[in-house]
Amino acid sequence: MVYDGGTRRLVLALKHGDRLDLVPAVSGWMAARAGPLLDADTLVVPVPVHWRRLLRRRYNQAAVLALALAKRLGLPCVPDLLRRARATPVQDGMGVEARYANLDGAIKVTDRYGRLLNGRSVLLVDDVMTSGATLSVCAEVCVRAGAAQVNVLTLARVVRDT
Repeated sequence: MVYDGGTRRLVLALKHGDRLDLVPAVSGWMAARAGPLLDADTLVVPVPVHWRRLLRRRYNQAAVLALALAKRLGLPCVPDLLRRARATPVQDGMGVEARYANLDGAIKVTDRYGRLLNGRSVLLVDDVMTSGATLSVCAEVCVRAGAAQVNVLTLARVVRDT
């Protein structure tokens, strides 16, 4: 979905409005589109938030989506496979280069899962893709840790006028 109008309100309600009642419907929409991105060995992995942001929000909306999606698809989900090694400022208003710089060294594979990625496919899940910087960095980290491939599924995508 394009991230505008009603979709924006929907995502913000999930992200900041404690509207977890939306998860069954939106995970169903996502599952309906996921087929071409999956194989029998796919791990579902959410984009991580730093623990301080998690305390403020009380949940990681990407993890909630990933868990519901994995359940629908009958796939394993590893919600803490990736971690934010350091807090990063909110990226709203940042350009693409600033977003990549902001994330430099911030995303890591949690030590106990180091070998889990070897040769596996990963479905990386997030609520919104803006510039793609966060998803790109997460995918690069997974590939460096041994993932055979990484696909991305988001609820919505920002579309810029060109």
